[in-house]
Amino acid sequence: MSINKEVEFTRLDKAKKSDFDILYPYLVEQHEDLPKRVIAFLSNLKGPKLGLKVDRLEHSLQTATRAYNDNASDEEIVCALLHDIGDSLAPDNHGAFAAEILKPFVNEANYNIVKFHPEFQGYFFFDKIGADPNVRDRHKGNEWFDAAHNFCEYWDMPAFDPNFKSKSLEFFSPVVKEVFSKKPTHNGLDII
Repeated sequence: MSINKEVEFTRLDKAKKSDFDILYPYLVEQHEDLPKRVIAFLSNLKGPKLGLKVDRLEHSLQTATRAYNDNASDEEIVCALLHDIGDSLAPDNHGAFAAEILKPFVNEANYNIVKFHPEFQGYFFFDKIGADPNVRDRHKGNEWFDAAHNFCEYWDMPAFDPNFKSKSLEFFSPVVKEVFSKKPTHNGLDII
């Protein structure tokens, strides 16, 4: 964007409508470029395997490919692709990190599946690290409980296989663009 104007305020509470006339095109551009930035951030997951047989990018691609192969919805495929996007920046709450990125663009069930997938994934290994594998049971009774279990059992949990033939990041780019190009909900606000 090549607008050379700058806002007048130095405190948000002193902003005027003329300031937001300057800012609004930038906000729109940020939304339009979001799919491209998401793909770029995902590509940064390529690299160290951290003791695993695949890196985090390949794990994400395998998870999304498994969802795609199971005829999942576009939204579910994007959730599968992005479920671990926060591993490097938020290792202790990466599910919540990824869920918040997705929240304006996905339904509540998919939001919760991504947010709480670490607890559901733990069902398959927490006993090996001295943790309770049934911690996910605190979510029993939620309509998305079984879907979260299936997300992990069929897509996330087996996605560490160096011999698996996953689709490329480029293959998933159109569906990322489609999901992130939806009008964001902003918790009910309609501002962009």
